[in-house]
Amino acid sequence: MNDEVDSISSDNLPRARRTSHVRLDAVLGRNGEALSPRALRKLLEQLQAVIDPRIGEIEGGRRARALIDWYESATLEERLDLWQLMSEQFVADQSKAKAAQAEYVAAIGTPDEAAAEVRLRRDTVSPRRRILQRISVLPEGVRFLVDMREQLLPHLRAHPTLAALDVEMEYMFSTWFDVGFLELRRMSWDSPASLLEKLIKYEAVHDIRSWADLKNRLDSDRRCYGFFHPRLPQEPLIFVEVALLGNLAESITPLLDESAAAADLTKATTAIFYSISNTQPGLRGVSFGDSLIKRVVDELKEEFPRLKVFATLSPIPGLRNWLGKNASRLLKSAPARTQQALGREVGEPVTSKALLAALERVAELSETSALRRWLMSCGSEYLARGIDGIRPIDPVARFHLGNGARVERLNWLADPSPKGLKQSYGLMVNYLYDLNRLDKHRAMLAQAKIPVSGQIKGLIST
Repeated sequence: MNDEVDSISSDNLPRARRTSHVRLDAVLGRNGEALSPRALRKLLEQLQAVIDPRIGEIEGGRRARALIDWYESATLEERLDLWQLMSEQFVADQSKAKAAQAEYVAAIGTPDEAAAEVRLRRDTVSPRRRILQRISVLPEGVRFLVDMREQLLPHLRAHPTLAALDVEMEYMFSTWFDVGFLELRRMSWDSPASLLEKLIKYEAVHDIRSWADLKNRLDSDRRCYGFFHPRLPQEPLIFVEVALLGNLAESITPLLDESAAAADLTKATTAIFYSISNTQPGLRGVSFGDSLIKRVVDELKEEFPRLKVFATLSPIPGLRNWLGKNASRLLKSAPARTQQALGREVGEPVTSKALLAALERVAELSETSALRRWLMSCGSEYLARGIDGIRPIDPVARFHLGNGARVERLNWLADPSPKGLKQSYGLMVNYLYDLNRLDKHRAMLAQAKIPVSGQIKGLIST
């Protein structure tokens, strides 16, 4: 795609757009609209031609490719016009849909029910979906559509009418990228260089700083697995990095130490998932991370029967922002002895502002520091009680707890990097995947109860 076009911010585009219905009937364009009414009508005809029922697959494919060629050279404003046409002009025939719905309701429980359901499904399919399907059969079609949705997503808030196209694409991607169609593949230092470059590019949790760093992550005591789709054979859709150890990891530093010797695999009892990265923003809303972990656990158990513990060493990306908003409340609710100890450490009268300022020197706090104990207590409360409905407010917690893990252990200064300090004052958390209790933990979460260990509960009360 055109990098210069893709970098344009939606903030630079007009906020109020006339509907495509108004624009198609107009004679003159309006300031800020990329295509004139005449050009817009021509683009509409091009879209309609792609799904003309009178043509075959070959001609339909040729027309779809011509549409892709137009899109590739279009400006962002012109692409917005295309998305607007696809959202507003290619909807299911409402009269047919209503008639089919009424027919189906009347046929329920009769011999005609199955036939009525078929007609209902057929009459509620939008022409928009047929356009996407015709594009998808091209060799480059799936890649093009995933990229197109990635470009569309940042503009949904400013242009809510585009939601129809976005939802249609998400629905279709959920079908095309069902885990049943995905291949689990291990990536190693012997993988093609082009694939290894993708790992460096897409790593989202702990940046890969060099080829030596990458080699360390693919050493003998490590594993890296990814899901691949047959239409994107050289693009991992999501990948996970695993360290095989003798105990629960409490810091990311030794795992990323390029000079450290490889662990003894004969003594490995614990698999630590320390980085999980989605690579395709255009597939937002398509979930396959939980299936990846399950498949990887099965692979590891088969290769290393001694493995008994499966856990993560995870960042807590929302903690610092949450603490900034809740420090005053947390200070007031702390036991009197805690408030007194904090006052002696940061000065009286103790205030939330003073505590937050003191935490900027978090790496200097001793093991006996009251501020350190208070931060660990706050972090535990965030993980154990930070929930909105049945969704944990921390995005990483949401993923792992939704997969049936529990909050196991909070680790002090486990990520002292600038990124780790900025996100969570260096704290990291272990989520434990107890294979016998995954369903129990999911059931707890469905009741707005976050499953946590005794260590986490104990920290909250300090």
